[in-house]
This record gives sequence, C-alpha cells and structure tokens, in this order.
Amino acid sequence: MILITGATGFVGSAVLRRLLAAGHRVRALARPASDRRNLEGLAVEVAEGDLLEPSSLRPALEGCSGLFHVAADYRLWAPDPGPMFRANVDGTRMLLLAARDARVERIVYTSSVAALGVLPGDAVADEKTPVTFADMIGPYKQSKFLAEAAVRKLIEDEGLPVVIVNPSTPIGPRDIKPTPTGRLIVEAAAGRMPAYVETGLNVAHVDDVAEGHLLAFEKGRVGERYILGGENMSLQAILGAVAAAAGRRAPKLKIPHGAILPIAYAAEAWARISGGEPFATVDGVRMARKKMYFSHAKAVRDLGYAPRPAGQALADAVRWFKDHGYLG
Repeated sequence: MILITGATGFVGSAVLRRLLAAGHRVRALARPASDRRNLEGLAVEVAEGDLLEPSSLRPALEGCSGLFHVAADYRLWAPDPGPMFRANVDGTRMLLLAARDARVERIVYTSSVAALGVLPGDAVADEKTPVTFADMIGPYKQSKFLAEAAVRKLIEDEGLPVVIVNPSTPIGPRDIKPTPTGRLIVEAAAGRMPAYVETGLNVAHVDDVAEGHLLAFEKGRVGERYILGGENMSLQAILGAVAAAAGRRAPKLKIPHGAILPIAYAAEAWARISGGEPFATVDGVRMARKKMYFSHAKAVRDLGYAPRPAGQALADAVRWFKDHGYLG
C-alpha cells in the first residue's frame, strides 16, 4: 500500500493516476472538506486527515510501505502567510516523522524548482545551482525552501529513505482550482491577457511530472534531488502557444516590469479590502525579473525521464479548461 498526499489537487491527482496504472494499491490522505472531483471513478482508498493533525497521520500510514508527499499550499499571494508555512514546512515534518514511526520503506517528497537557485539572462540552472534563503521571493518560495531543508535534515538525522523531486511548471488537465499557473493559462486562452512582461518558465506536462515521480520512487537515490522539467520557454512563446490552441491572437504588447509593479500593489490593496485574489501580485512581478530556466538532464540520465514537448502540455491544458467551462 502507498499513501499519497495532495491527490485531490493538480499534480497529486496525476501522480495518483500513474501509480494506479502501474498496479499499486493507493490510499489518499484528504481533508474532510476537500474537493474530491479528481478522485471520482478511481480505485483509491481515502483516509480522512490533515497534515497538521498528527493523530490522523498514524492510521493513514498504517500498512503502507511507500509514501508520496505531494500536497502543498501553492499560492503566489496570501494575506496571511502563516497557514502556508504551517502546511508546507510543519506539515511536511510531521508527516515524515509519522512515516518514520510507521517504518515506511520508501518516500518521494515533492519539492519545487521554487526552492532552487536561478541564473541571470537565459542561463539554465540545475540541482546544484547555488541558492540561499535570501534568494527566495515571497512566502511560497520561502516555505518550500524551508520544507526541503527540513526534509534533508530528517534524511541526515533520522535516516529517512527520501528521494526529492523538484517539478518545474506543470501544465495539463485536471487543474480544477486552478493553480496560479493554471489561472494564467485560463486568462490567456479566454483572451483576457493583452500584454506580457519579459520572463520565462520551464513548462512540463503534468503527466510527465507524474511519471517522474514514479521513476524517482523506483530508481532515485535516497537524499538526491531531481528536477522534473520540460521545455524552457519565454512568456511570450507560452502565451503564443496558448493563443494558437485557443484559436485567438497572441498578445503583442510587452510591458516593462516597472510599469506593472504599481498595478500589482494596487491589486493587492484592493484584494485585501474585497477579500478576493489580485490579478497581479508584487511577488509575481519581482519573480518575473528572472527567467526560471532549468535543466532536467540529471533525471534523464539517472531515472530515464523523457518529457514530451511543452506545446502538447499547453494544448492539453487549454482543451481541458475549455471542455470544463473555465473559459467563459
């Protein structure tokens, strides 16, 4: 039996489906009030619990030889960052300690390239690119950096059998929330993004990221991290591919980062008053000043990871959002 966290979410549901396809028996940890649409029709056992409630973790892990910890609070803006740190850092540590006590034999922890270093210009970073906490912009990146540091300490101090994976920017179907990246795809596909800033991302199909998780479980070395990436693309190229898939015209107007920053401050101020989410965030603009380009060569070499072209991920995402009514 394998326990998976985050299976109701975007990446976690893809990992769950890949585990089931490989013949594994899977139990999903889910909060009582969670949206379980991504579990519908799947032969998965559900254990109700919460990462911050240790008493719920012990029964969820009972009889499990494997654990995939995919769950994370992924937001680029939070009026109160406290819950994000508790979920991503404290929750991770409590879950892994419970896995230690349950004598789980193999663990895959889903970190993020958000916890890694980036390089200037179009240079491509990898697992060994230098990085410090001071490089982390915003609570999401900070929390993932601290969470991965906590996992490494548990590997060193407790001998936990953990393999770390760092997905880049997963794109594809079943992004029901959607994630911040998914919202960008929705806005672009709906024709509500007439301009762009100069930045770039590494785009990977979510199903390839899920395959990378299984490969890490089967072949990864304990204590090692593996970037699960795809294709490095400028935001202009990403929006062009989305527009093509949606049958729309690609945006042509490039806006300087400095011109967007005051708008982001105003959007956040209004979000605090209205209780909604800002369409642009200060941290998002600050992060966009550097392209998040990465190499997944290590995963290819050591795991046999083989991602498909990013264009297919973007087309699959647009199709799924359109079929499920997200585009208006």
